[in-house]
Amino acid sequence: MSPAKEIIVINPNSNEHVTSSMDTALEPLRSANGPVIKSVTNLDGPPGIESQQDADSAAVQVIDIIKRNNSADAFVIACFSDPGIYAAREVTNKPVFGIAESGILTALSLGSSFGILAILDTSVPRHIRYIRSLGLEKRLAGDLAIGLGVAELSNEKKTFHRLQEVGRKLRDNSGASVLILGCAGMARYRLSLQESLGMPVVDPSQAAVSMAVSAVLLN
Repeated sequence: MSPAKEIIVINPNSNEHVTSSMDTALEPLRSANGPVIKSVTNLDGPPGIESQQDADSAAVQVIDIIKRNNSADAFVIACFSDPGIYAAREVTNKPVFGIAESGILTALSLGSSFGILAILDTSVPRHIRYIRSLGLEKRLAGDLAIGLGVAELSNEKKTFHRLQEVGRKLRDNSGASVLILGCAGMARYRLSLQESLGMPVVDPSQAAVSMAVSAVLLN
């Protein structure tokens, strides 16, 4: 019997709570006949990727993790900055998915315009630069911060309240028809937020791993 296929999902920050929350959200994508989905934490990374400097430093570490695990069949970079994605595609011939790119592509299939729920105001310019590099800025309705850092996302009541508040602004004021959670640490709130706002909400980690599973199964 051939060994099971494996997808490595890399949390580029060192926050184990984010990894655990994200991994729980990936459970519906696991199946007896599907690839093993393994979530790992970049223990040498920043506690949260909240600046371009954080993203750039984590990118180097992400590449090292991929090199050490190159026997895997696919990789997912689980940070909304997709740190190191282009270099990663140079160091392995396996598929590499970034959650921002995958989340946006998924959102485009669900509505005419997407809004992003960022963590902090400092995240927004970084997102905009990336979206422009993908040539998709015309479909962006807005990118607004909820004003909470990565470590604060574990406060469920406060986080959900802010997601609702900012999500309504993106829907009602900016015309977003789909929302994307702008951090892997927001995964647990997707379904409740979707039900609360009455519109599609994309968890980008789920989107990226869904694409990775398809790529592995169809290869």
